Amino acid sequence: MRKQDRKHVVSKRYTAEKAKVEKTREYDVVEAIELAKSTSSTKFDSTVDVAVRLGVDPRQGDQVVRGTTDLPHGTGKTQKVAVFARGAQADAATAAGADEVGAEDLIAKIQSGWRDFDVLVATPDMMPMVGRLGRVLGPRMPNPKSGTVTPDVSKVVNAIKKATRVAYRVDKAGIVHAPIGKASFSVEAINENLVVLLNALIKARPSSAKGRYVQKVTLSSTMGPGVNLDLVAVTRSAERI
Repeated sequence: MRKQDRKHVVSKRYTAEKAKVEKTREYDVVEAIELAKSTSSTKFDSTVDVAVRLGVDPRQGDQVVRGTTDLPHGTGKTQKVAVFARGAQADAATAAGADEVGAEDLIAKIQSGWRDFDVLVATPDMMPMVGRLGRVLGPRMPNPKSGTVTPDVSKVVNAIKKATRVAYRVDKAGIVHAPIGKASFSVEAINENLVVLLNALIKARPSSAKGRYVQKVTLSSTMGPGVNLDLVAVTRSAERI
């Protein structure tokens, strides 16, 4: 099949799936998850993502919402982890399943253009050297706020490799995007992951944020349409845990 024909097929499939979702309706969370699971336009096990619009101004340094949380059922996505560490910490990272571990050698490797990793983790003592990579790595740098600068590398690496840990960061539009499972997950598992993530975002609310904090929650699967959730109900569920 030609590339143009494939695009037409995908577009036609997406249009058909999009028609199943009422654009202006806020769905009960169970119905929303079922819709997100069933409206993916892919033939593979698609990722279920959540987009949360927050009442913050990311241009203000004290309103940048960023962090990590461990989802009870994981994301279903395995990530490659590289760790900056020495000695016993390096051994612990390797034992926990890190894909690459090093110190000066790893820094040199990245400076030469190597990028075969999804997440970078570092022990605090390595950060003065790792800081040289700031311009090269940008937002991919290890960061204490995201939990990737830690004295307990084995715990963090283990959580990342088991796909239980998810990182979140508000974008320029004030929206947090994060994976909360796979289409093959049960509705209950995705719901529990969603509530835990929302709870983490609520707890991370900046003291300077004014007005309604969680403004909109939308679910979607890979190449599927967005499904808006009943904001009041889903927020209450997240606040209860």
